[in-house]
Amino acid sequence: MKLVKQIPIALLALVLSGQAHAAGCYADYKAKQDNPLRLHYGVAEVTQCSKKAAARELEPRLSAAGWTLLNVVSVFEKDGLDERKKSAGSFYLRY
Repeated sequence: MKLVKQIPIALLALVLSGQAHAAGCYADYKAKQDNPLRLHYGVAEVTQCSKKAAARELEPRLSAAGWTLLNVVSVFEKDGLDERKKSAGSFYLRY
């Protein structure tokens, strides 16, 4: 009988986690290149909405293009994209 009660709870948790992922998660970050020193601010879509997880995801993406991640400024949902688009310029959703 307990198992029957636990299944709906597990199903609800699965559905809710899918809805959170479907909402979209984004991170804004700062990165650099050396020789010569270049800095950029960018916005990227990430799969998990935490600064730590976003950093783990962004580091290899940026590194492959010759950039070093300095820090993740924040993580946010889709409704925060418009206000950051101009500041990110060509690095808006690039990586």
